[in-house]
Amino acid sequence: MVDSIKTSSPASALVQSEYQTIQLPVSVAVVEATAFKKQCQTLFAENSDLSELVLDFSETRFIDSSGIGALAICHRLSVANGAKLRLVNVPPQVMMVLSLTELDKVFDITLAAPDTSRAEDQILPETHPSVNSKAKRALDIAGGLVGLLLTALVYVPVAIIIKLDDGGPVFFAQTRCSWLGRRFRIWKFRSMVADAEARKSEVANQVEGPLFKNENDPRITKIGAFLRKTSLDEFPQFWNVLKGDMSLVGTRPPTPDEIDQYEVGAWQRLNVKPGMTGEWQVNGRSSITKFEDVIKLDLRYQENWSFFYDIKLIVRTVLVLFSKDSGAH
Repeated sequence: MVDSIKTSSPASALVQSEYQTIQLPVSVAVVEATAFKKQCQTLFAENSDLSELVLDFSETRFIDSSGIGALAICHRLSVANGAKLRLVNVPPQVMMVLSLTELDKVFDITLAAPDTSRAEDQILPETHPSVNSKAKRALDIAGGLVGLLLTALVYVPVAIIIKLDDGGPVFFAQTRCSWLGRRFRIWKFRSMVADAEARKSEVANQVEGPLFKNENDPRITKIGAFLRKTSLDEFPQFWNVLKGDMSLVGTRPPTPDEIDQYEVGAWQRLNVKPGMTGEWQVNGRSSITKFEDVIKLDLRYQENWSFFYDIKLIVRTVLVLFSKDSGAH
């Protein structure tokens, strides 16, 4: 027996079965994605012998970062319960998102027959107006070029003092998550010891939730403290901005480990590109100790966004950097 469950309304009575189907709605944004996640949880909780879950995308025409987050959570539930997860009738616009985020390598996918008459099938979803803003992209390109010029000017002295400090590599690269959760390599001037990632378990986390931060992190080098206080460590990220992985202004780029702990609502912060600066940067980045406060700032940015709002945040960032209270931990 196959049960078809609409995400728009909760299932009132689920029949025990080894095979279940969930019909995804036309749009899978935060409200629908939250309902979908709950239905996945209910299915596995009430069907102990469930061996296969099928997600039918035949009606779906839009999916945002919340939908991607719900899919990731559903996948983890399937793995934990030893059940197979299949995505069927996946339309081109959803498949483009899955490919962008490399989830096409994770899921068992059956594509829907393409409708060549639908031009929107070949366009990535506009999860937020800033995503396709030509003005914002032009600002990023101009800022990225100027920023790389400044990076080139400071590279030699910064590289020398990093080498003199502990002899380790000049740059630090780390995997972060961009728009919709797409992964990329972020670049920084190294401000921690060379084996900082391996020693992360030795440091206490002073932040509630998925974020990780310690005001007195012992892995930070002497020169690293200066680089962080002046934000010089972040200059190589202008390369990420020029490539399009990031924007000058956006949300804080999370690590894969962080988003693995997200609930559906937190995924909304990935509806825009991450930025070198943003609301968190000009509103006490080092004093924020609750993840829910980070979410509030990120969503406020999305609500207030405009080209001139980006300009305003860039100006405020410069003022913060030259204030006595500047610096990051």
